[in-house]
Amino acid sequence: GSHDTMTYCLDKSSAVSGNGSKLVKLLNKCMPCIVHPIIMKWSTTQVLTVTEQLEAGVRYLDFRIAHKANDPSMNLYFVHMVYTTVTVQDVLWEVLRWLETHPQEVVILACRNFDGLTRRLHCHLTACIKEIFQCKLCPRNVSVMLFFYLSFFKNKANLHLTVWRRGLNLTLMSVELAEQLLFSSKEYLMCHFLIFLSEKFFVAGINLTENLRYILLHPFGSLKKMTLRSLPCLKIWIKQQYPGPKKECINIIAGDFIGNNDFVKDVIELNTKI
Repeated sequence: GSHDTMTYCLDKSSAVSGNGSKLVKLLNKCMPCIVHPIIMKWSTTQVLTVTEQLEAGVRYLDFRIAHKANDPSMNLYFVHMVYTTVTVQDVLWEVLRWLETHPQEVVILACRNFDGLTRRLHCHLTACIKEIFQCKLCPRNVSVMLFFYLSFFKNKANLHLTVWRRGLNLTLMSVELAEQLLFSSKEYLMCHFLIFLSEKFFVAGINLTENLRYILLHPFGSLKKMTLRSLPCLKIWIKQQYPGPKKECINIIAGDFIGNNDFVKDVIELNTKI
């Protein structure tokens, strides 16, 4: 899987999104020529297009959906600090075209965030998904899904729960690896785990996330440089995982810059352990 799938097409002229920090918005307003390029460097998590990601072997797409503030249209975009150049509808059509040429493949679309979406816009998004994919959508009675987000920072966990369908008895997967993945910069970095549960179905999304202090201390750095440095450690961890229904198992691993290293290959090879 890919984390923040659509950040390869962030709009260089976009304003900071509605959920961006007030300080970042102020700095971007006062010094856009300096601040905006820095925002782009630390917001981009992928370089391959969605089709290229699918061709590379990704089957889990992480879609952060938003509606631009003061935009009178019904257009929805993807967001990660700033908005994308492409709309959600255009990308859904692109995914459909790929599925039509690969009829035996299954793709999971993890839609979340929904910044600025009113009930009307949410209904519009649902209608677009149904209209575009039609019979390709997984029937409601096949699986029940719930996903939530765990953020670890200095051994403190904050749980943000978004329930799509109700009535599940959940068991929380152990994420003791968080401490190991903070590497030498744990005082500045957050290690994020996206855990996606459907009965005995687990997804671990591993990505290093900087905070403002870290960025200020590394003015010439970028998320890509930071991620590439960590890939050898992540590669070791990936090879230690086991797929399956047990609570210590993982079924999907989502990462940043999935075209680098052998990330997709290593994840797919875990199937040989089944």
